[in-house]
Amino acid sequence: AYDSRAVTRSDCFFATRGTQSDGHDFIPDAVAKGASAVVCEQLPAETAHGVAYVVVPDAAGALADMAAAFYGHPSRELKLVGITGTNGKTTTATLLYDLVRALGYKAGLVSTVVYKVGERIVEATHTTPDPVRLNAMMREMADEGCEYCFMECSSHAIVQQRTRGLHFAGGIFSNITHDHLDYHKTFAEYIRAKKLFFDSLAKDAFALTNADDKNGRVMVQNTAAGVHTYSLRTMADFRCKIVEMHVDGMLLRIDGQEVWVGLVGRFNAYNLLAVYGAAVLLGLDRAEVLRAMSMLHAVSGRFEFVRAENGTTAIVDYAHTPDALENVIQTIQEIRTPAQQLIVVCGCGGDRDRTKRPEMAQIAVKYADTAIFTSDNPRHQSPGAILDEMAAGLDPGARFLRIVDRAEAIRTAAMLSRPGDILLINSGSGNTKTIAVIAEQAKEQGAKVALISGAAPEDSIIGKIADINVTVPRLKKNNFRPPVSKNV
Repeated sequence: AYDSRAVTRSDCFFATRGTQSDGHDFIPDAVAKGASAVVCEQLPAETAHGVAYVVVPDAAGALADMAAAFYGHPSRELKLVGITGTNGKTTTATLLYDLVRALGYKAGLVSTVVYKVGERIVEATHTTPDPVRLNAMMREMADEGCEYCFMECSSHAIVQQRTRGLHFAGGIFSNITHDHLDYHKTFAEYIRAKKLFFDSLAKDAFALTNADDKNGRVMVQNTAAGVHTYSLRTMADFRCKIVEMHVDGMLLRIDGQEVWVGLVGRFNAYNLLAVYGAAVLLGLDRAEVLRAMSMLHAVSGRFEFVRAENGTTAIVDYAHTPDALENVIQTIQEIRTPAQQLIVVCGCGGDRDRTKRPEMAQIAVKYADTAIFTSDNPRHQSPGAILDEMAAGLDPGARFLRIVDRAEAIRTAAMLSRPGDILLINSGSGNTKTIAVIAEQAKEQGAKVALISGAAPEDSIIGKIADINVTVPRLKKNNFRPPVSKNV
């Protein structure tokens, strides 16, 4: 155990140092609860009789090594792929999970939104959980016949050694932009944290990196793994071109083959190309991978559509960084008509990187016909103070609405919209509650609502809307245009 509150008799307590507290301060509590061994970096002033104390240079690393050994190194029994980067981790990991399942394989998933052991859902607490829970889940995956596991590797988890002791079949780098400077302090340290993941990959693993990101090569310059690249703009091992883009999907040319996919946006083209490249590097058949890709759908809270009967469309997206928000809005710009008004509801989370707040506000005001700033998971901070910091980056006279209550902000956006307009709801939590509020407002206006681009598990979203008696047609697998496959 690494939490003294969870210690029971005969447990081994690991005194790890965290950002908020130091496990060494809780050694007496752990011993009092019956811990028979303590792993620490510094002996306490007083030691208890009958308790073994083991001093190590890094207690967090020792915890990860011990967890992997205790559960029999389950990652060695899986084809484990880690995805790291600022944006796209959840989408890439989830699409890989959905793809291999579509091809008939059992798999596990560790993501910000949900953990899955096969098809069984486990509540997610962190993007990357602690090493004890992580190895315990992977043991369950291996024992239940999973062949693959796809997991997000956050920069926090990498630095805190949560991924240590795991055997990765491969790693994917998506991109790196402004984020988490509250924790890493400098962008250089943030880059270093991501790079540590690739530095730790074994010689028999693959490292798949985004050649279009200026730090893509930096990530893999010291890795022992086999390096492969993907790109939309330059020469690479895996290349993609967007042939057509519509509101319901894109036609992509990948490896000389054209395939229709039910996702939208250049950022999703990158995500899908990473999925394709990783699947091929895992030994899956290229043609079968493309076929399965044509059946993939959007991930929950990631560019997810809700459309009213009058043609008004709401798009819910997790975009929580300036770069991600601008990418999403630019995608909307590509598919909207001049007559469609864009209303953006935008917020920033509390207790996180404060420097990105004014930047996100600037982007919202720059592109939106109407920008509404609102609360988005303030945690321990004042919602009003967060909105003050967002507004501080705007020029005098900039036009925006400030509505602290998130549900009220979404209702206001819906009321301001005209038939056919587009509402972008920037949801840092990326969950179904936002969609429920949109549907509720549509109900008040007497409109029917349809979920256009479904996300697994689709029933959870449909259920939220159904609870408020709004008509929601069930998605069918053949809603998307059939895939096109031809040599070019």
